[in-house]
Amino acid sequence: MTAIAIQENPKVKSVYESYPDHINQKIMYLRSLIIETAKEIEGLNNLEETLKWGEPSFLAKKGSTIRIDWKKGKPNQYAMYFQCTSKLVTTFRVVYKDTFEFEGNRAIIFPIDFKIPEKELKNCIKAALQYHSVKHLPTLGI
Repeated sequence: MTAIAIQENPKVKSVYESYPDHINQKIMYLRSLIIETAKEIEGLNNLEETLKWGEPSFLAKKGSTIRIDWKKGKPNQYAMYFQCTSKLVTTFRVVYKDTFEFEGNRAIIFPIDFKIPEKELKNCIKAALQYHSVKHLPTLGI
């Protein structure tokens, strides 16, 4: 594991705290997977945690933004969002069509009772965090 600086934004904490308890646990699990995956990427020294569109978001220098959120309008699911103009979700659909549910070209959807396949999701996170270095590779190096 690489030593990595996590730039946290105090405003993000209040968003995490606003989720219902059962959702907060799931969102915090996604957060921990993102941070853990970032530490596994050689050369990734800095990860910024901030808010984009009011949602917890993660940015790496050569990566594409990852957002995580739960919406009251869809209480039985939560999601990990990616830049819709990237090849990320379209590639994830090809590689993991039988593993995940997707929303358009922008998100992996997790039903509330879904057991997340950690290795596969970490592969998606890794591709996003180093997107500008892997976007030329078939299946983004997954």
